Amino acid sequence: MEPNQVEVANPYGLMAMLKTGGPVTMGVFSILMLMSAISWFIMFTKWMDQRKLANQQKEVQKNFWAAGSVSEGASSLKGKDHAYKMIVENGLRAAEHHDGALTDQIPKHEWVTMSLQRSQEQINSSLAKGLSFLATVGSTAPFVGLFGTVWGILNALTTIGTSGDASISKVAGPVGEALIMTAIGLAVAVPAVMGYNVLLGNNKKLMEQVRYFTADLHAMLVSGIRVQK
Repeated sequence: MEPNQVEVANPYGLMAMLKTGGPVTMGVFSILMLMSAISWFIMFTKWMDQRKLANQQKEVQKNFWAAGSVSEGASSLKGKDHAYKMIVENGLRAAEHHDGALTDQIPKHEWVTMSLQRSQEQINSSLAKGLSFLATVGSTAPFVGLFGTVWGILNALTTIGTSGDASISKVAGPVGEALIMTAIGLAVAVPAVMGYNVLLGNNKKLMEQVRYFTADLHAMLVSGIRVQK
């Protein structure tokens, strides 16, 4: 007999719970599955974003600082939505268009600093997008599963009380099925928490490199050395 056939035939397993579960049980199960699917989607997309930014950092080390000027360095950075190229272009724009009716009272180095900080915060916000959902899933999924468990046990006790039969064969099945919801809640929460911690740690490392680059770029833009060529 195949293993999946044994699982289907199990009167106390997950499939049995889904077949006999009421609207509340199915609703809780659907919510947990939706939370899990969105969590895994966020973790995958954020990992791709981090990988993309890490590759851009390597490109900056290889091409940007070897260029003859900041403008040439910006042109050497290729690719769509290049975070470092955006920082450089915003910095150059701030340095070149500093003089104006509203900005001439602001020192050039402060104006460039504010522009670079806004670019840096934009990258940080993009990397952090979606992490709050992972944290929410990690903290709430066990309780959603626990609600399904409590509801299942309540129905089981109601059935037992109505039938008047409290034998182990009558108690084990409904209670065991109810506890499955707690296990599912934990299975949804644990990957979300681990993914959140890993992604958050990677974001800190990536943003550290962004800050180093921004500081070096700021020094070049303010000093005016090799900005244009």
